[in-house]
Amino acid sequence: MNNSNNERVYKMSFAGVYPHYITKAEKKGRTKEEVHEIIFWLTGYDQKDLERILNDKTSFEAFFNEAPQIHPNVTKITGVICGHRVEDIEDPIIQKVRYLDKPLD
Repeated sequence: MNNSNNERVYKMSFAGVYPHYITKAEKKGRTKEEVHEIIFWLTGYDQKDLERILNDKTSFEAFFNEAPQIHPNVTKITGVICGHRVEDIEDPIIQKVRYLDKPLD
């Protein structure tokens, strides 16, 4: 991914992508609650935080930079997503986006 694509992702609203996470999960027989569980595990946010993030249209960059606690075991999420090995992605925000994508895959 080049820097201009990274910048575009940084500025994207988490609320704009959130419905796609739910749809993706439901197509795979998972629930909205399971998506929330993954988000909360990964970031340390809770339901109240998530509602605020969605209402405020928080950017992905702020979503991850302001996360209460990125889970210490996040680096155990490995594999390929969108043609890139998650563990090899150098950009920290893009890597966290992929850390969130991978369990939903």
